[in-house]
Amino acid sequence: MLGTPLADLLRPENFSEFFGQEHLVGENGVLRKLVEKDELVSIIFWGPPGCGKTTLAKIIANQTKSDFIHFSAVSAGIDQVKKVIVRAKEKKQLYGKQTILFIDEIHRFNKLQQDAFLPYVENGTITLIGATTENPSFEVIGPLLSRCRVFVLKMLNEEDLDKIVERGIKALNVKINSDARAFLIESANGDARIALNILEIAAKLGGTTLVLDDIEEALQKKTLLYDKAGEEHYNLISAIHKSMRGSDPDAAIYYVCRMLEAGEDPLYLARRMVRFASEDIGNADPGALELAVAVFDACGRVGMPECRIFLVQLAAYLALAPKDNSAYLAEAQAVADVKKFGNLPVPLKLRNPVTKLMKEVGYGKDYKYAHEFSPKELKGEVYLPDQLKGKKYYLPKNNQRTK
Repeated sequence: MLGTPLADLLRPENFSEFFGQEHLVGENGVLRKLVEKDELVSIIFWGPPGCGKTTLAKIIANQTKSDFIHFSAVSAGIDQVKKVIVRAKEKKQLYGKQTILFIDEIHRFNKLQQDAFLPYVENGTITLIGATTENPSFEVIGPLLSRCRVFVLKMLNEEDLDKIVERGIKALNVKINSDARAFLIESANGDARIALNILEIAAKLGGTTLVLDDIEEALQKKTLLYDKAGEEHYNLISAIHKSMRGSDPDAAIYYVCRMLEAGEDPLYLARRMVRFASEDIGNADPGALELAVAVFDACGRVGMPECRIFLVQLAAYLALAPKDNSAYLAEAQAVADVKKFGNLPVPLKLRNPVTKLMKEVGYGKDYKYAHEFSPKELKGEVYLPDQLKGKKYYLPKNNQRTK
């Protein structure tokens, strides 16, 4: 259909076309069995954006030959819901046809609005399918939650996304090179809708074969260049950093004074040296950060010209301090993995099971409370997500505290 987004055009119509959520809709998936046996109950789908909640609701409606009505809790009001209830009653009485009422973002409905569904879910007038990205234990009222089966959907993995992207490539009749394809899947962060939207935009912007630049342009992630009007400013601050890193207090002091004489804001210099204290010295001398923060505060309180000496003292201290950039390297590697892997699920054992539902789905299971175990007993415990198991970010070098 003209103007229809690619994500909607490619929406699967049955379980065999659906990628992901194998635990629910695979050959032995519990949801698939309920639908095939015609034992469907009201449902709450809980999962991240773009994982297939809306698509599954439509597939269920197709498979059960039910009347499907789609509402968004963001825009729908209780009056609209009441009209649907009246229509559902008529369809059931006159034609024996069930109505599936799909409420996207059901957590946006308040308590009174959610209360309105109770009698009709209870007596079977409607089959309610609610979708939420929020924990239903907190966002859906207890009486409604108890009348629904909660299914937890997972973020789509790269293999699933790759299959979905392949369908998009065929539908658009384009080609895409391997680097562009990998970057597209990585950038989608487990969201099928985002992956197809990016692909569709890139196809409109690029040629018959999409390359990395096309995907970047579609994402609008091109890096902007700095304003080079103040090049000397950046040359001098770079010289201060490198002089302190190279343990040369004289050069560091010279460049600090040169910048101050040129009218540089002392707070700018102090702020950069606070960063240096953590980035280049870290836990090799934790006192460096304390002194840097104190100097920053003193410069703000006293101002020029008196604060000049504070900055000179700090520059000398930082230059002569032992160096360890382990925290800086750890941050860079951890951020790189966050961007690469996206929203990796927190291991269930680390999640607090504050509600019955959360406990039932495995929250807190097998967690060892560290105060009750010896270091030997805790050895081998894994706290990182499964895909990062064994990853080491913090590797201290010149740090007496860890030796």
